[in-house]
Amino acid sequence: MSHALTVVSDGSTLPAALGPDLASAIDLAKAEKAASTRKAYGTDYRLFKAWCDAKGVSSLPAAPETVAAYIAAEAQTAKPSTISRRVAAIRYAHKLAGIQTPTDAEGVKATMRGIRRTFGGARNKKAPAVAAKMLGMVATAPDSFAGLRDRALLLLGFAGAFRRSELVALDVADIAETETGLLVTIRGSKTDQERQGVTIAIARGDIACPVKALREWLDAAGIEAGPIFLPINKSGTVAASRLTCRSVANIIKAYAGRAGFDASTFSGHSLRSGFLTSAAGNGASIFKMMDVSRHKSVDTLRGYDRDAELFKNHAGAGLL
Repeated sequence: MSHALTVVSDGSTLPAALGPDLASAIDLAKAEKAASTRKAYGTDYRLFKAWCDAKGVSSLPAAPETVAAYIAAEAQTAKPSTISRRVAAIRYAHKLAGIQTPTDAEGVKATMRGIRRTFGGARNKKAPAVAAKMLGMVATAPDSFAGLRDRALLLLGFAGAFRRSELVALDVADIAETETGLLVTIRGSKTDQERQGVTIAIARGDIACPVKALREWLDAAGIEAGPIFLPINKSGTVAASRLTCRSVANIIKAYAGRAGFDASTFSGHSLRSGFLTSAAGNGASIFKMMDVSRHKSVDTLRGYDRDAELFKNHAGAGLL
């Protein structure tokens, strides 16, 4: 009795009966990366393939020399951080295909080190929406559906040090209101890829309260279940789909501009960095900050603490 065979990436064959389970295994392997990461990797790899096609060389498998030449060419127009991500995308594509990764070659690593040394690897940090700026931003919210939603989004995003993806993923079922604030369950995040979930506390505010702002938005929009933050069209109708990460970034930039700040220096990360910078400046302990931000590394939070304390007890104070 003969059995059908399925050809796999390395040229060998497997029984066709494994086909459905093998397809599931591939989908699960892809799920190890966040959807946004897979999307970015897909774009980066397509750019690499297009370059290889134009040069008449193979992109999969790619030779180490090909990758080194590609990133050297990219260094003329792309940031080192962008090139690092493209190298990661090339590595990921080869690993998924079961092919030896050319990015591990010393020639590629040396070229990448040279790019960072020549063109610089410092990150272009976006402005944190610190507490004072946040109050100025939400004060410009109009008296409308969109204004209520935006006010709730900005205040909750700040008070919970949320990432954009976490904020738009929130459902009504994830929120529990108490006398002292909110208990918010985050069911998955950048640092919780296995979706074990974590619950954080959101404190009430004296001047601009995230708890009150969220309740006003949910009541006005009649939202009792499902996604909390929804798109609103030009006629003021609330859509059923979930707000996107890009929309969150656009809202933050728009309100920064309305408050008189340079909108180009703000991003979707400004709410998170704003909370951490403000908390550090207010004397909060790193461990209490970690309770809200869910950072795994204390070293990462030390950067926010240092930024907030740069001029406190400065060694040069009073010298001149």
